[in-house]
Amino acid sequence: MTLDAGSAAIIQLAWARRLGLDDHAFGDALATGDRVVRADESARTVEFVRLFGSSALVGPQWLIDAAAAVPDADLAQHVTLLTLTRSHGGHGLGAAALFFADDLPLKQVAGEMTVSHGSPEAIELESRCPPDDVNEVGLSDLENRYTIIHEVDGRRLPLACSAYTERDGLLAHLGVLVDPEWRRQGLGTVAASIAAHEALAAGLTIQWRADVSNTGALALARHLGLSAGGIQTSVHLG
Repeated sequence: MTLDAGSAAIIQLAWARRLGLDDHAFGDALATGDRVVRADESARTVEFVRLFGSSALVGPQWLIDAAAAVPDADLAQHVTLLTLTRSHGGHGLGAAALFFADDLPLKQVAGEMTVSHGSPEAIELESRCPPDDVNEVGLSDLENRYTIIHEVDGRRLPLACSAYTERDGLLAHLGVLVDPEWRRQGLGTVAASIAAHEALAAGLTIQWRADVSNTGALALARHLGLSAGGIQTSVHLG
């Protein structure tokens, strides 16, 4: 689905505040064609973010100087930031695609479905998923959880959970986790749709962040109807 222009501005405002920039930094950058930069000598993480045609780089001044002549398309590549920061102990956080939505079609499943809002079910689901998936989704950091429950012989089994947390009163950062044994059955889509519509009803714009190498998460974002809006590339400094 297509984002409203006003929603794009809200997303840029939220990210500008997160990066410690002026509220209108991304909009001004789009008008001038310049990259927004903020020098932070105490930063232990370097961040490059590109949103709707505007870009921003936050890190120490030496990094900003080194990146001045590097095109945005190259700077968005994780290997580029790693190369620029190698002498300062730069090590990977990776590159992530950013997706957004201000409206979504509701995905439904045939038959009845039980949805839990509790933490124990989400924790149990995490225990049955690969650590890399658990770390990328970060359910423990997402406050509003919606877990699809399946009852087997009187036992309640959590099959999929989608959750979101509010950021800056503007965005709902969304994540979804599915039991490996129940994947490819549409449960992730349904769970994500439930959480997304709860967030939209609260007046928030949906944000989805997926590692550029995570083909499953990227495909799910597109299947949900989210719009690609940019990329975030980050490295830790040693």
